[in-house]
Amino acid sequence: MRDYSRFEVWAPNAREVALALEPRTGTHRREIAMERGDGDWWHAPGLAAQPGDRYGFLLNGSTSPLPDPRSLSQPEGVHGLSEVFDPRSLSFTAPWKGMDVRGKVIYELHIGTFAADRTTGTAGTFDSAIARLDHLSALGVNAVEIMPIAAFPGERGWGYDGVGLYATHEAYGGPAALARFVDAAHARGLAVILDVVYNHLGPDGNYLGHFGPYFTDTHSTPWGPAVNLDADGSSEVRAFIIANARQWLRDFHLDGLRLDAVHALRDDSPTHILAELSRAVECMSTEAGRPLSLIAESDLNDPAMVTPVAEGGLGMHAQWADDIHHHLHAWASGEREGYYVDFGEARGVKKSLERIFEHDGSFSTFRGKTWGQKVDPASGDYNAHAFVAFIQDHDQVGNRAAGDRLTETIGFGTHAALASLYLLGATTPMVFMGEEWGTKVPFAFFSDHGEEIGPLVSTGRREEFARMGWGDAVPDPQARTTFEESFLDWSETQSGEHAALLEFYRTLLTLRREHNDFQCGDFASIEVEVLTEGAILMHRGRYSILASRGDAPVTWQSPSPVRKLASFGGAHLEGESLTLEGAGALVCERSDA
Repeated sequence: MRDYSRFEVWAPNAREVALALEPRTGTHRREIAMERGDGDWWHAPGLAAQPGDRYGFLLNGSTSPLPDPRSLSQPEGVHGLSEVFDPRSLSFTAPWKGMDVRGKVIYELHIGTFAADRTTGTAGTFDSAIARLDHLSALGVNAVEIMPIAAFPGERGWGYDGVGLYATHEAYGGPAALARFVDAAHARGLAVILDVVYNHLGPDGNYLGHFGPYFTDTHSTPWGPAVNLDADGSSEVRAFIIANARQWLRDFHLDGLRLDAVHALRDDSPTHILAELSRAVECMSTEAGRPLSLIAESDLNDPAMVTPVAEGGLGMHAQWADDIHHHLHAWASGEREGYYVDFGEARGVKKSLERIFEHDGSFSTFRGKTWGQKVDPASGDYNAHAFVAFIQDHDQVGNRAAGDRLTETIGFGTHAALASLYLLGATTPMVFMGEEWGTKVPFAFFSDHGEEIGPLVSTGRREEFARMGWGDAVPDPQARTTFEESFLDWSETQSGEHAALLEFYRTLLTLRREHNDFQCGDFASIEVEVLTEGAILMHRGRYSILASRGDAPVTWQSPSPVRKLASFGGAHLEGESLTLEGAGALVCERSDA
């Protein structure tokens, strides 16, 4: 348990450590020699840390103080002094018993663009986001998933290049503002999940290697040396990760963590870091008296990810299901380039909706190898709720050359068809901000690195897409205009097809909330039929969903009388016959069940 009243740092790489202290009282900076203690933890004996004090660590006689690896606050950015912040000062007033987010509806958002002001160019903050929470309640979502907020360089960015893993990004309002946001969400019945990145740190402001063996050359990742999870000194690095999770879940009252790219957590230890984290979070949940969730982003296509540790798995409560996205996206858009090469046929849509993975021991053309494992529909360890489905997310939009939205490509009718399939399916659905009204605003990749790294980021992204023939379409990630053009345009919700799609989303989520058949996570609770290559029929108990991308009019003859519950596009009923004239969706209740 961390003692917030002490100055301390783990620094096995240092021969000497001094504390550079600027007390909150406004006196001049002092330098205090620290003493090495057990386990290479350095302390400043007899000196109490006061909230508001600014400080850093001077290693081996350096005159440039480095920020605290466990700093909770970096008011001057990732290169500046740390600030003492005691989370015990935070106040949480909303009555909240927690939420198991499996089977609930998640809403992914980016703080800087979700509640920004397009008129003034003012970026979003936690406080401005609070003003938009009522929209989410009215929409019918249950949980908010925030893209990474751990301190990263500059004002703006996605957050996946964070370097201060314990600190809350200052431009969003800092730690106190995060607490206000969490409390406001809980007051509205919304759980809060935080996206955390443990597989790598960004290059700009990453000082961890100066203190100790946080990284290892034993393994490699797409971002360079791997985080040290199994080499010398790894026990403290693992404890660093576990303590970080504890901070967010316990001190800031968050309900879950989404773990970025867990396949890049290279760990040959007897107990994988995910299994250790799972056990630790289980204990935290018992202590807190409320459910706490771990959601993994994994491209391994292995249900062991969501199998309990006691049964030989890694113990995640849920994982993202990219194959569902790939099939729905490719089926609707016709794209087959890159990792979409094996996706897009209607029979594949059926397979992914019913059994999650396309590659479940089959050959992956993109990877050039056999990939994945089958889910067990009879498993007692997990059900379909353990897999998060989506048609948009930050990656699948933002990693496109221009960050263009799906609706731009497929239109509102086909968008509604996809929404009906994944929002009423058996998995845990996740909506990406603005998707619910088919926003045409892009979500581009943007960053705010300094003069050394910034040009490299701009050039690298342009060259990456130029190899694919898209070089001219790539916005400069370093330009502030790229960031501002990604601000959501909330005025869209009031007009035309945007407003109609928003109402359709609200209706679908109302149906999911009010009817048990849509809430069931059993694999046996979903059956999908391929009517034509462009038309899918999904059954959920006594409910049927007809979805068409609009290749041609499609009709389905129900075995019994039906009642229309929702529709989008040219849909109509005639007796027991359901017809979609073009792209759209039709949800009905049958009388035969």
